[in-house]
Amino acid sequence: MILISRFVVNPAQAEDFLARARRALALLTAQRGCLGGQLGRSPDATARWVLVVQFESVVAYRRTLSVFEIREHVVPLLSEALTGEPGGYEVLADADEGAVTDHASLLALDADRGFESDDR
Repeated sequence: MILISRFVVNPAQAEDFLARARRALALLTAQRGCLGGQLGRSPDATARWVLVVQFESVVAYRRTLSVFEIREHVVPLLSEALTGEPGGYEVLADADEGAVTDHASLLALDADRGFESDDR
């Protein structure tokens, strides 16, 4: 499970945003089931930032969001992210040293259980 949150940050507020995003990154990556995360800024559009965090499963992601400190400090930051695009993605393939590993789609598992996708 990959959480991708995109932000547009006023340059005058960049230092405050950076401090809040670093704290969010520290809190998220300290949780069981979190595989790591990154905070980035576009070199071409410096007001554009992205927070990317990967979890071992949807369950680990949801469990993380239920932690009080996460709800107190991270969720308010995530609520400032750009809307209109999905923020969570399933991992279908990953690679290390040139070797690609495919992963079963969670959507296929949901379809087998009778759940439907929101894509129409």
